[in-house]
Amino acid sequence: MRKPLEGAKRISGPYPYYGASGIVDYVDGYLFDEELILLSEDGANITDRNYPVCFLASGKYWVNNHAHVLRTKQGNENNFICTSLERKDYTQYNTGMAMPKLNKETCRKIPVLCPTFEEQQKIGDYFRSLDRLITLHQRKLEKLKLVKKSMLEKMFPKNGSSVPEIRFNGFTDDWEQRKLGDCFTERVESMPDGELISVTINDGIKKFSELGRHDNSNDDKSKYKKVCIGDIAYNSMRMWQGASGYSPYEGIVSPAYTVLSPNSGINSKCLAYQFKLPEMIHTFQINSQGITSDNWNLKYPALSEIEIFVSRNEKEQAKISEYFEGLDHLITLHQRKVEKLQIMKKSMLEKMFV
Repeated sequence: MRKPLEGAKRISGPYPYYGASGIVDYVDGYLFDEELILLSEDGANITDRNYPVCFLASGKYWVNNHAHVLRTKQGNENNFICTSLERKDYTQYNTGMAMPKLNKETCRKIPVLCPTFEEQQKIGDYFRSLDRLITLHQRKLEKLKLVKKSMLEKMFPKNGSSVPEIRFNGFTDDWEQRKLGDCFTERVESMPDGELISVTINDGIKKFSELGRHDNSNDDKSKYKKVCIGDIAYNSMRMWQGASGYSPYEGIVSPAYTVLSPNSGINSKCLAYQFKLPEMIHTFQINSQGITSDNWNLKYPALSEIEIFVSRNEKEQAKISEYFEGLDHLITLHQRKVEKLQIMKKSMLEKMFV
């Protein structure tokens, strides 16, 4: 272990700087050069916010005074002890008032039940492997999300350009500037007996029954709007936040929503991805009507006047939608893998620790 330098200052650099919640920054120089357990001093019982009560730090790093640095004694395994501490309910140990706090004296009194060192190693190695798998899929997930974000910006025209930065082979014509009213017709047909669907900001259109939410919709659905497969539905009061999506289902939405039916020559799934561009969301925001964000509203008449660039070739539109659909499929696969691994870890933690 390296001792801190006299008068050392925190400046930007390659080494992680840990606080109570994990990595705070990256700094120059380092204080520790070994794997140690860091136990949060503040906010130790805020488990509903996934507050990282305890975590392992390895390699070269700094630690601030909001994390207790624990070195296990001989005969104890780091990952086993860290996981044991991570699982504890710290409410009984808190000594703080407004901000829960674990002081050094209290930490010394926290009991941990331990098997033999050999069994600790086996258990520790198992959870290390599980954590590596979770981290691997989380990193792949984040990379895919970054790829999608980057390609969304490159496969649609921006800043008034009539062509995107990246195109599929065989497509060279300029895109056409059109009003959204030329691309979509508002669907106003009601269908009171359909399946209720919901428009989410992050995941597009979902069946309401799959969201696990309490149903606050009216019993009288006579004015609920019909949504057909291939329509784009959006929350009129949240369009400026990106609450829109392509519908893979037939169903119904609240009268507060707007339903867009694609006109001839329009691949609605392609334009649904275009609607998610930051530039488009900003356009929806400035065209929304209302005094404050609480009541901003974008109805069809205002939306229909918005102009965008659309490929003249429906085959190009289809290629773009297929590309992003494939990316979404990969993102979903990794998301589900992470969730399954996290569920497995939670289950095994309950079964492998006292």
